[in-house]
Amino acid sequence: MTTVFSRIIVGELPGHFVWQDPEIVAFLSIAPLRPGHTLVVPRREVDRWTDADGTLLARCFEVAQAVGQGVQRAWNAPRAGLVIAGFEVPHLHIHVAPVWDMSDFDFSKAKQEEHQSALAEAAAKLRAALLELGYEQARDFDPGVRDRT
Repeated sequence: MTTVFSRIIVGELPGHFVWQDPEIVAFLSIAPLRPGHTLVVPRREVDRWTDADGTLLARCFEVAQAVGQGVQRAWNAPRAGLVIAGFEVPHLHIHVAPVWDMSDFDFSKAKQEEHQSALAEAAAKLRAALLELGYEQARDFDPGVRDRT
């Protein structure tokens, strides 16, 4: 069964991408904890992070670290938070968000973003920060295709 994340990756559903490489993508959460809340997702469907092979898991964390550096820079945050929960979608994903304190990890406060323009602006801000940090994987975007609104 194809997951919602796989459908986003292939373009069947909209997504605001900030990273793409042959193995991993990252796109903004539609229910962000804070602006810039990003999901790091392997292209290959793996349900639980504990089921991923070490190479794929290491690559996911490499990308999560890069995205974390980007969200810190873009939102001038003291920390980048990282969470792996895995209950929402049966496809390995790492939540990365700018955080200021522990209350920023309260998923009960996350609300679906009503304005696609807010997600598009946050994605552009994060892509710019990633490019400033030297991550070219944030460059290869065609707004009409990959940043589907």
